[in-house]
Amino acid sequence: MAFKISTLLSITALIMGVAFGQNPCDSDICVVQFNASWNGANSIDYLEDLTDCKVMNVSIDSGTWQKEYGIVVVPTVIVFNGEEVERFQADLSFKIAATREDVQNIIDDIIYSDF
Repeated sequence: MAFKISTLLSITALIMGVAFGQNPCDSDICVVQFNASWNGANSIDYLEDLTDCKVMNVSIDSGTWQKEYGIVVVPTVIVFNGEEVERFQADLSFKIAATREDVQNIIDDIIYSDF
């Protein structure tokens, strides 16, 4: 009985962690672009140029990513440092106005805040 309860608690903690904006990557600082296949033309092209972080592209076409991370417009770029730090969302044209420098500045601020 104790094993079943501890297993259930572990699964619940895992689900709750994702539901409350926990980092989907396995690194401290992570930048995730959430997009959909129909909006691929509006994906940001500078994600791989960001430094001092891990990057990840997520399609909300399947799975529960959209609900778990509260994605209401695509693309959405979220900077994580254990939890969500900053969110950049597309405008009505489904394009993100945030530049590479805007996102990199958030990453740099996270790094510099440790000193």
